[in-house]
This record gives sequence, C-alpha cells and structure tokens, in this order.
Amino acid sequence: MANIFTRMKDSITADLHSVLDEKEQKNPVAMLNQYLRESEKETEKVRKLVERQYRLKDEFTREYQKAEDMAEKRKRQAEIAERAGEESMHAFAYQEQQEYEARAERLKASRQEAIEQLETLERKYEEMKHKLKDMHLRRMELMGRENIARAHHRMNQVIEDTADKPYSRFSEIDRYIEDLEYKVNSAYYRNTFDSKIAKLEKDMKDTDNVTVN
Repeated sequence: MANIFTRMKDSITADLHSVLDEKEQKNPVAMLNQYLRESEKETEKVRKLVERQYRLKDEFTREYQKAEDMAEKRKRQAEIAERAGEESMHAFAYQEQQEYEARAERLKASRQEAIEQLETLERKYEEMKHKLKDMHLRRMELMGRENIARAHHRMNQVIEDTADKPYSRFSEIDRYIEDLEYKVNSAYYRNTFDSKIAKLEKDMKDTDNVTVN
C-alpha cells in the first residue's frame, strides 16, 4: 500500500513539474528566474571552494613554516653533535634535517600551486559574480519590457472595447431624454386641453353676452 501511495505521489509530482516546465517555457522571465536560481547555487558552491582553497593555502603555509623551522633546528643540532663527537646523534640530526628540508621543498611547491589555483578560482569567481549581476540587470530589463507590454495590451483592450461605446451611450441617453420630454409634453398638453377649451368657451360666451347687450 505504501508503495502505491509513493508511486502516486511521484507521478503527481512529475506531472506538476511537467506543467511548471511547460509554463516556464512560455514565459521567458520565469525561465530566466530559474536560470538565475541555478546560477546563484553554482556561484555559492564556487564561493565555498574559494574559502576552502584559502584554508588549504594557509595550512600549507603553516606546515611549510614548521618544516623550515625543524630543518633549521636539526641542522643546528647536527652541528652541535658533530663538534661534540657524537656521531650517532649527528647522524640522526642530519637525517632529520634532510627529511625536513625535503618536506619543506615539497610544501613550498604545494603552497605555490595552491596560491596559483586560488588566484584562478578568485578570478573565475569574480567573473561569475559579474555575470550573475548582469543577469539580474537583464531580468530587470525584461521585467520592465514585460510590464510595458502588458500595460499597453490592457490599455489597447480598453480603448478598443470602449471606442464606440461612449458615443452610442450618449446617443441612447439623448433618445431617452427626447422620449421623456415628448411624453411629458404630451401629458401636459392632454391635461391642459380641457381647461383651455373651457376657457375658450367661456370667453366666447362672454363675448356673445356683450354683443347682445
């Protein structure tokens, strides 16, 4: 049962990654963001390697100095033993001196190599940091272009969708007001028609009465 759930989880995860990858392929900024994240990880790894190389160089320096000091010490002791006529002690000190001098030479060469490697790493590391900074700036430029493109797209949509609507809307309002004015005027005319007729009839009667008298 556990294996089934594990396979289901792996399958869902794979599908999700596939969808995300497909989405990122359609979005150059998203792809650049992913590339930047990977580059930042690699740059961090190189930074740790540079720090490690510094420690190695310092360790070679310390070991080289120890070997030099011991070689000088054994040389001095060999001279003392030789003057004292202690052949076995002289032989031991001389042998130790030879070994420490050989070790010092080997450590000196290793130290020099470590220094050269460190210089190469530092130079490459600086190049990586500059490239990473350039990519960050490039992302900002792309994001700015993307924002402008999206803004223009949305503005164009609004302009195209509403290009004729304001005028048609004003026309609709004008027609509505005209209809309303007509209805009001018609209602007023009907409401006052009877009173106007009555006034005319009264005026006519008054005129007739004056004529008769």
